[in-house]
Amino acid sequence: VDHNFLNEVAKKNKHTFISTGMSTKEDIDNAVNIFKKNNCSFELMHCVSTYPMKVKDANLITINQLKKEYNCDVGYSGHENGVAVSLAAVMLNITSLERHITLDRTMYGSDQAASLELTGMKNLCESINKVILALGKPSLGKIIDDELPIAKKLRSHIKD
Repeated sequence: VDHNFLNEVAKKNKHTFISTGMSTKEDIDNAVNIFKKNNCSFELMHCVSTYPMKVKDANLITINQLKKEYNCDVGYSGHENGVAVSLAAVMLNITSLERHITLDRTMYGSDQAASLELTGMKNLCESINKVILALGKPSLGKIIDDELPIAKKLRSHIKD
């Protein structure tokens, strides 16, 4: 929202991640226009700036709206407990994911409760890898090799 700051950052011509947390559409419009005017690459980060964010407030569908409205890469900056919402954002083809990490969620600080401890971060990374693997590639009507013996066995009663 600080136009002077945004202009100075954009003038550096370094790819920049722009959080949309606590921002109106007008705020986002202004930031995007500043970066475009300066020919500086950027990525919008869908974000709800509550710590921790309630799952019902995530409104992840906004990721698609941001992509369409601004024709740019869109990531997700998560402040929720757990990893489910971040995984859902991955399913919406975000281009980056930002999560806070801490050694201990009970430590003092405004965002500790919304942070992931090391085991949580490991769980998130492993889960993202599984989601990406599970998405696969389009293959309508393709029977995978491991299905062939099962299909043969289960269909053995069918006569041509």
